Amino acid sequence: MLTLLIRALIFLVSAALGLVVADLILPGFYLHWNDWWGILLAVVIFAVLQSVLAPWLFKITRRHANALIGGIGLLSTFVALLIAVLIPAAGIGIDGPVAWIIGTLIVWLVTALATWLLPPLFIKKKVQDRRG
Repeated sequence: MLTLLIRALIFLVSAALGLVVADLILPGFYLHWNDWWGILLAVVIFAVLQSVLAPWLFKITRRHANALIGGIGLLSTFVALLIAVLIPAAGIGIDGPVAWIIGTLIVWLVTALATWLLPPLFIKKKVQDRRG
């Protein structure tokens, strides 16, 4: 159970990092910083959608379009961003096609790196806590 909670936390942190990095470096991709609840909602919506969409899209793609399997992460990131932007209470906005394309790439890259680099830190801490 603890491992599941740690993985969920890592996924939420990676989603937050991806959205914040895109907001900081990409014009046209913005988080509404005056509404912290909206940003939190956007992060949770994005993380949940991403975790649900990626396996589902993988299954559909494997069955019908095997050549597109490599783009599942980008596609699920784009769809999750699209749905998060469409929810009025979420504190995220994306303006223009360039911001959509580059924003999807940035968020996907940062979340991929974070979900790859963060688990060893948490797992190492968990092992040290059990030993100590």
